[in-house]
Amino acid sequence: MSSENETDFQFLAENSADIICRVGMDQVTRYVSPSCHQVLGWTPEEMIGKGADAFILSEDIPEMHTAIARILAPGVQTDLGTLRMRKKDGTIAWMEMNVRLIRDSTTDEPLEVVMVMRDITERKILEEKLSALALTDGLTGILNRRAFDEALNSEWKRTLREGSQISLLMLDIDHFKQFNDKYGHQAGDDCLRAVAVAVSGAVRATDVVSRYGGEEITVILPSTSTLGAVETAEKIRSSIEALQIPHEGNPEGGGWLTVSVGVATALARQGGTIRMPESLLLAADNAMYKAKHEGRNRVATALLIAPTGG
Repeated sequence: MSSENETDFQFLAENSADIICRVGMDQVTRYVSPSCHQVLGWTPEEMIGKGADAFILSEDIPEMHTAIARILAPGVQTDLGTLRMRKKDGTIAWMEMNVRLIRDSTTDEPLEVVMVMRDITERKILEEKLSALALTDGLTGILNRRAFDEALNSEWKRTLREGSQISLLMLDIDHFKQFNDKYGHQAGDDCLRAVAVAVSGAVRATDVVSRYGGEEITVILPSTSTLGAVETAEKIRSSIEALQIPHEGNPEGGGWLTVSVGVATALARQGGTIRMPESLLLAADNAMYKAKHEGRNRVATALLIAPTGG
């Protein structure tokens, strides 16, 4: 930079609320604006001389490297991205990053990278809250149908990619219409909440519990065999029975609230013909109705073979 440009840069940097960094092509920080202390808790002296990745979460370092690689391409001067930085107090700040490459005016050789970073933590928190609301069932607090569809599609692809297996549980409260007719819709809502809590408490953290619709709840069990899925289904069934919620319209359950559970397992194997996750859903639904037809308050199963190629 010329001395005039250097003076202008210094003035802007030292009066900006954004963090402005100058990073050499060796990725060592040469300059950090004073705003870093207010935003991150670090003083400029604590950041200067360290690698630019010293304060960035390890998972987000590739984002910075990718941004730098992009601006090194011919004709590209700036790039945008987001990453997380570690504050001095140990908390994390989401930063929006604008990266600009400074080249030698004579040789066009890259000299340094100027990074302008803005704290967008509050915006990210709000976005995450809104995203969670969009994927959460308002009544029960578990995931909704949209979240279920996304999770099933994702887990199905992973199952085929890994050549493993996936199980799906679908459960339905026995004679729920009679429950609502007898005890009222408020009691019905309370019942659904209690069942959702019981189901969530009976599964692993990696399993996906969703309200599929009405009184139907689904559980996606990644990398789970039929045997493991049946064990989980029985645990759920007995947990709900143990709630001891009165239900006079459910003679099969002895006058208590019960559920019927369908279990479907898909194996990714050569020679399989099932290709869509909807097939797994249909199998679980059919197994659930089989459990109902066989007397309710029980578990029934189905098995699918899916091709490893897709």
